[in-house]
Amino acid sequence: MALEMVLRNKLKEKDILLMTHIVLGYPSLEDSFRIVETMVDSGVDLMELQIPFSEPIADGPVIVRANQRALERGATVEACLDLAERVAREFDIPFLIMTYYNILFCYGVRDFVSDMAKRGLQGAIIPDLPPEEGHDYLEAMQTHDLAPILIFSPTTSGMRMKYLESFGRGFIYCVARKGVTGADTRFSTGLDSYLAGCRKASSLPLAVGFGIKERANVDFLRGKADIAVIGTETIRLVEEQGISSVGGFIRGLSPVTANSPGGVEAKGK
Repeated sequence: MALEMVLRNKLKEKDILLMTHIVLGYPSLEDSFRIVETMVDSGVDLMELQIPFSEPIADGPVIVRANQRALERGATVEACLDLAERVAREFDIPFLIMTYYNILFCYGVRDFVSDMAKRGLQGAIIPDLPPEEGHDYLEAMQTHDLAPILIFSPTTSGMRMKYLESFGRGFIYCVARKGVTGADTRFSTGLDSYLAGCRKASSLPLAVGFGIKERANVDFLRGKADIAVIGTETIRLVEEQGISSVGGFIRGLSPVTANSPGGVEAKGK
């Protein structure tokens, strides 16, 4: 089933979904599997799996460190794709690849996309590849019925949003502020206005990331976005407190169901 339809079906049960982000190979490949297992058991609805890269330009220091350590410990593209296939087969939620264009270029763009499809992945986020330079990638994604996730930012004009939306599938990733991952985000009326503009420009579900750290942030996004993206905070928890800290954190963010009066939390899978 196409990613957008999977998400819309989930949104019949929850008023906002949770997407988490991990760096494959951090702290190790086997630890990455344990983190995925913990997140799925704690109620996460979809996940982005980052293939580590030496220059992750969209990421802040916490995720940069995780990338560096994964590479130092021998994480290869092939090993990461093998792990991505393992979790996609094991757990019944959508998994996306997140990485940078150099990885696809060195691997071979069409081969990379074909391998994603064969391994059961549902899409990809490539933040440094604009559609003007991504013809082969977008064509291959369409051929294999995978979702290329396009990105809006607060500096993206309405006209540009419409242009990006024409290439997007699955959902649109709305960056909550300028800059890199991990810094503080102001959940305020300014963000309200920006998200209203995103909603006007796209009929796809909207995901919001960069700076989501607590339940109050997720609550703020309810009714304004469809997916809350939690990345840096879970990686920081693993770094400072270990994998065992992740489950309780995710359960504390768990949104209410769409039809649950009184704020009953959604059940984990």
